[in-house]
Amino acid sequence: MTEEQAGQNWKLIIAYDGTDYKGWQVQPGQVTVQGELQEALGRVTGEAPLPQGSGRTDAGVHALAQVASFELQAGIPEENLLRALNRTLPESIRVLSAERVAAGFHARYSTVAKTYEYRVFVERVNGEPRRICPPFLARYVLAYPWPLSLDALQEAAKAFIGTFDFLSFAATDPDQTMRESVLEDEDGEPVKNAIRTVFGSAWHEERTADGVLMIYRVRGSGFLHHMVRNMVGTMLDVGRGYTEASAIPAMIAARARAAAGPTAPARGLFMHSVEYPE
Repeated sequence: MTEEQAGQNWKLIIAYDGTDYKGWQVQPGQVTVQGELQEALGRVTGEAPLPQGSGRTDAGVHALAQVASFELQAGIPEENLLRALNRTLPESIRVLSAERVAAGFHARYSTVAKTYEYRVFVERVNGEPRRICPPFLARYVLAYPWPLSLDALQEAAKAFIGTFDFLSFAATDPDQTMRESVLEDEDGEPVKNAIRTVFGSAWHEERTADGVLMIYRVRGSGFLHHMVRNMVGTMLDVGRGYTEASAIPAMIAARARAAAGPTAPARGLFMHSVEYPE
């Protein structure tokens, strides 16, 4: 079989506002990012491959640089595909780049690391008047009503760096015990264990004309379903003084979801970037 007959493997980098989508993955009767991209490919090329994403972001989660791969039989210049897709896709989804890649590349299975970002708008800052979250930010941040200590957040973030069993920070089915429920990764796929490696975990503060943003960034080998949002919810409890950062190692060791903090809302979470082998 010739390379032309086998089709060409493509890699797209995509940004999207996930507010109005039921997540990345195609679902019957629902509007999803993967579904919109598949339909756009059909309109542009006459083919409808199902793009495989680097991660299946949940409903309401955004992406700064989601990666998708698929095969096309059609011969089309890279720049032409980029322009044509952006013309036909909804404005809430933008293709940032399009390129042909080696046949063995897969957006999900070739990944070596992922980075997620979570954004918090702090409505109350000690010693300052209360700020109301502007409506044009509300879709992309968690508007937080309590003051937060950046030092406490940083101390909490450091506790997650390393290789641990993150079962306490995995999504659970409230109708099942942890022993009975199926453990899933961030892509909704069953996994055998909750051991993951976090390479970097840190908060920083940004002051804008609108107010104060606390931004968390975490880089790891992979994540469990809701893991980042559960970590953020726990750290926010530390940042407002409800919990001590020193309690996090015990939460991890407990291997029980009830030991950790709440799940932060989806709207503040962004897939920041995905890394692949050189």
